Amino acid sequence: MSVNIKPLADRVLVKPAAAEEKTASGIIIPDTAKEKPQRGEVVAVGNGKKDEPLTVKVGDTVLYGKYAGTEITVDGSDYLIMRESDVFAIL
Repeated sequence: MSVNIKPLADRVLVKPAAAEEKTASGIIIPDTAKEKPQRGEVVAVGNGKKDEPLTVKVGDTVLYGKYAGTEITVDGSDYLIMRESDVFAIL
């Protein structure tokens, strides 16, 4: 996946995972009741702050907070741009 966005400093660009369509018991979840995904794939990273390179790399699957980042749409695809400190874990 190639995106023409280069995050600045300690920011990362994340493609959120798809929201769950059904519950474990098979109930279909309507769009209005779906939880925002808290997992996604890193598609671009900044250069880091001075003397602090980033830990996350392009291709990493990460967990982040429910309200982390800013939602953006590029060429019809949804992304989140957030600071590396908003990332809780790399899977």
